[in-house]
Amino acid sequence: MTELERIRHSAAHVMATAILRIWPEAQFAAGPPVEQGFYYDVDLPHRISPEDFERIEAEMRKETKANHVFERIEVSREEALAMAGRGELAALGPRSAPSRFKLDIVQNIPEDEVITLYRNGDFTDLCAGPHVMRTGNVGAFKLTHVASAYYKGDEKNPQLQRIYGTAFKNKTALDEHFAMLEEAKKRDHRRIGAEMGLFAIDAEFVGPGMPLWLPKGTVLVEELEKLAKETEFAAGYVRVRTPHLAREKMYLTSGHLPYYEESMFPAMELKAENGEECSDRYYLKAMNCPHHHRIFAAEPRSYRDLPLRLAEYGCCYRYEQSGELFGLMRVRSLNMNDAHIYCTEEQFAGEFRAVNDMYLKYFKIFGLEKYQMRFSTHDPAKLGQKFVNEPELWRKTEDMVRRVLVESGINFIEVPNEAAFYGPKIDVQVWSAIGREFTIATNQVDFAVPAKFGLTYRDRDNTDKTPLCIHRAPLGTHERFIGFLIEHYAGNFPLWLAPDQVRVITIGEDEALVKYARDLHDELRAHGVRADIDLGNDPMKAKIADAEKSKVHTMLIIGARDLEAGNVSIRIHGKGNLGARPKNEAIGDLLLQIRERMA
Repeated sequence: MTELERIRHSAAHVMATAILRIWPEAQFAAGPPVEQGFYYDVDLPHRISPEDFERIEAEMRKETKANHVFERIEVSREEALAMAGRGELAALGPRSAPSRFKLDIVQNIPEDEVITLYRNGDFTDLCAGPHVMRTGNVGAFKLTHVASAYYKGDEKNPQLQRIYGTAFKNKTALDEHFAMLEEAKKRDHRRIGAEMGLFAIDAEFVGPGMPLWLPKGTVLVEELEKLAKETEFAAGYVRVRTPHLAREKMYLTSGHLPYYEESMFPAMELKAENGEECSDRYYLKAMNCPHHHRIFAAEPRSYRDLPLRLAEYGCCYRYEQSGELFGLMRVRSLNMNDAHIYCTEEQFAGEFRAVNDMYLKYFKIFGLEKYQMRFSTHDPAKLGQKFVNEPELWRKTEDMVRRVLVESGINFIEVPNEAAFYGPKIDVQVWSAIGREFTIATNQVDFAVPAKFGLTYRDRDNTDKTPLCIHRAPLGTHERFIGFLIEHYAGNFPLWLAPDQVRVITIGEDEALVKYARDLHDELRAHGVRADIDLGNDPMKAKIADAEKSKVHTMLIIGARDLEAGNVSIRIHGKGNLGARPKNEAIGDLLLQIRERMA
């Protein structure tokens, strides 16, 4: 964990301590740090509301002022079960009722795993840690909201109260965080998306978490695809297309079944001719990689064919829990900027470096100045459980990735025990214009699944070898990346990306002026510019106000003087008037900005 995550994890324990002092009967489940703070799930007859926060925070301040040590205690399974039975876990001491959620958690801890408790003052909790040294190190904190959550995310389990809060090292950082959140509310992609007519989610007829792209939102989708296709073509990628579903055998072979089954939509069962027995099962695809593996396998391959870079904006479906769905950020249907690079070990470093360079190119285009790559590695103790049991391949591929990152001078942190089950990965985190952090993309090394599919190429020595596979998605999914861009730009997209690029606005109804405006509009459209025209009778200020409200990027205003001089008066959304310029110069400048994708 990072220092901030330890602070927040410790704050969750401090909050639980405070809640127990007010409501001793509270039963706690899980209390982890999360992206924006921390939470703890609690079962309690009293319905906690924001009106209770001040009282809870007062008790939390008492605990931080007491400055109790966070003491780590190793216990046997029998001791942990006994303490849970006496109600001592996530409690201030023994109680008449057992700590039933902690009892369940202990019972599901693997036999060979060390069981630890953490104690601060009177509060003892089942916890793997880590924590800060003392409760006084928690710093500044604030409770934020309450939600409902099923125990372990399963609708069949009890529904608990999820109490959220956040914590920082000091009050200055806390205040800055809430100032950023206020600005984030104004930039909420759901609100701006509705105002601009970008997307809709029709939960009743289409289903929750499955966005419908409206015409203006589709512009964003197609511009991103155009950018990706141009960039990938220049980098030697070839494009492929795959179906939206596949037989069960595909995912059993890849290993996604049964390990990923909870995140997949249920199987479609095809009945045998007798109409009773199931003859086959199909699944909506939750990822593109197995299909791409079968494309690799469709033809004999030689070392001369490598590296083979297969790219696809593939549509995938993932069964996210209903409580986790959030606008475009967490959805059930997603279009991924996906590609899989099949290469030899000797080619790996160059290919991985090229992928990272592609990320940096995109960061520059979108004005992303702050970013970080999280290099996730495996835990040797969990080989054969959480990770493929190939210790030498893990060591080799992690060393190769680490070396590329260091030699490329890329800003990264190393995070153990978070790799994919088939190899190390990189999660790309970026910060928006207001300093809000997002995880937008991933880059993974796969040394295991190609072998499961029997993928081979004929090498120089005339032997068959299994290729390495790099999974990469620099632009993530349309849904998440566009959600990020809406908030990053607050809907004020650069000219090349703006759904409404140009509006020609007339001042007056003179026939020659109207013809000049129409010719300008038609010329822009002929160049592929998304232009419209306002010939209405409204006053100029009203026309400009309407264009500003619609977030039209560039307004070309034409009055009598412009007509006479062959000019256009230019106004940029949010920036104001730039003055008059010759018509052809203005058109040329617009086309240059669009072609070069200028910010």
